[in-house]
Parts: sequence; C-alpha cells; structure tokens
Amino acid sequence: MRIAIIKLSAMGDIIHAMVALQYIKKYDKNIIIDWFVEKAFKAVLDNNPDIDNIIEINLKQIKKEKLSIFSEIKKIKSYRKNNYDLVIDAQGLIKSAFVAKLLAKNIAGFSKTSIREGLASYFYTKKVEIAYDENTIDRNTKVLSNPLGFEITSKDILDKKSFLFYKNEDKIIYDYLDKDKKNIIFIISSTWESRNYPKEKFANLANKLKENILVVWANEEEKEKALWIEDNSSYVKVMPRINLNSLKALIGKSDLLIGNDTGPTHMAWALNIPSITIFGPTPINRVYITDINKVIKSSSKVNHYKLNKNDFSINEIKEENILKIAKDILD
Repeated sequence: MRIAIIKLSAMGDIIHAMVALQYIKKYDKNIIIDWFVEKAFKAVLDNNPDIDNIIEINLKQIKKEKLSIFSEIKKIKSYRKNNYDLVIDAQGLIKSAFVAKLLAKNIAGFSKTSIREGLASYFYTKKVEIAYDENTIDRNTKVLSNPLGFEITSKDILDKKSFLFYKNEDKIIYDYLDKDKKNIIFIISSTWESRNYPKEKFANLANKLKENILVVWANEEEKEKALWIEDNSSYVKVMPRINLNSLKALIGKSDLLIGNDTGPTHMAWALNIPSITIFGPTPINRVYITDINKVIKSSSKVNHYKLNKNDFSINEIKEENILKIAKDILD
C-alpha cells in the first residue's frame, strides 16, 4: 500500500503530525509513505526512517510569482504516476485539499465540522470526525490512523520514541555546549508578538537559573533581541545562525528547552528532551503535558475558533513560576 500525507506547514503542526509515523509503520511495515511539504519545512522531516519519500512543493512562492501556480500544479500532478492507494490531507485547508485532489481520487481528511476551512472536506471521500478544539496531537494522529483502520492511543503518544533525526550537523554547536553546567535553550520568538515572552523576563530568568543558556534565532529581528538578552545576562550565549538540521542536534543535546508556543519549542517534545512551553493567547492543548514536558499559561481564556492576536497576557507570567518548574525538572 502506498499513501501520501499532505501536511505542508507550519513547523509545529508538522511535528505534531509526525508522531503518527512510527505507529503507521508498526501497524503495517510495508506501507510506503510519501510526505508532501512546503520547501521551507522539509528539513524538519529529513532523515526520518519512517518516511519513504519527502516531496517538497512551493505554494508560498505563488504569492510573489502568480504565474508559478501553473508549474506547481504540473509538478504536483506528475506524482499521480505513484498511484497512491490513499491520500491523507492532515492539514484541513482548501489549498492542501486541492493538492490532495491533484494526486488521487481516494482522499481522507477531516469532516466539515472538524476544521476551520470546512469547504476542504468536500474534496474527501473519507471524513474523520474530531472536534476542532480537541488536543492538536490527538487530532493529527486520528486523521492519519483512522483512514488506515487502526487507532493511536494517548498511551502510545506518551510512550513514543524520539522522531526527529539529524546528521552532518554544524559542529560549531558543540563549542557552545557546557560540560559542567546544564545546557538550556531559550526559544525567544514566534510568528505573533503576543506569543512572545518579554526579553526582559527571559534575561531575568537566565540570571536566576545560573546555567549555560543558549539563545537561538532565525532572522535579524530575533538576533537583535537575543543580543539584548545576552547583554543583560552573563549566563547567556547567543548562538550563530544554524539550519534546522543543526537546531535538531542542538536541542537533542540540551538538558532543557524553555520557549514560546512555536515550532522549535515543540522539537524538544519530539526529541524526548525536557521542555517548558510558555502560553499566552494560544491553548495549552496544542501539546501533551508529560513528566518532562511542562507548560505554563497566562490567566487569559482562549477561544480555539478565534485566537486573539491582541492578547498580550503572556507578559504577566512571572519568571519565578517558570524557574520553579525548571528546577523541578532539572533536580
């Protein structure tokens, strides 16, 4: 049996779906899995032994170059030759459903009431029902397992094996790791400013932890923020810019990650590395809370169906409360 998984973006969403792969292969080791993903996020999937083929597409390019839609459609349609027995749209968007439709006739995805863009469900021949406000990881595992005729349980997810892989990482990361102190990664930015814990509080937290704090960044704005934190804490080192492969390696070698609700933070959970995810305007049931993966949430109430980008309640979370969770994990 050959299947195609459509999960184009973003990093955190891809990670939350990837956990299903090891259980699909456990259910039937002979299933061939192709994964269609946006070019920018391909590296998240790289080196995973449970994926047979990673196929990158570039729909985001269409916003800049309108005519590129024709070459992208032609490219996607060329994979019809793979004769997929089943295509699973784990994204639940009209664009991802369109990609699925170009690949095969037998398509599974979320039901109309289970996704934000309900029209996407009209593309599917098999519809999976699960509430939109259910745990994000549970939603992903159900849409990927139910059409294949088996179930991934919460216990399965809690017992998961690490499922992010790297090789030939940039060796510079090892120059920043400390043998005598705990190595703690700070993920200081995300796509919304209201999801970002204040840089002043990150600096204060570093000063209270008194460990080897490594701050990563992805653009000049994030770098500037990272350098400010470094200037205000003698325990902080700003990493050079590294690619996603090396980021996986760095997190995989760390003792703890503390960060906002964003893709790199969720890497820690995928790598079975201790983490604390800081939530403000987004719901904590995006993740699984475990013995080593903890969350801290502001007091604001979150509407799953309409997230409030102007909810800056993350600013109210006290550094002392994060420190206590960190100490409990590290002790």
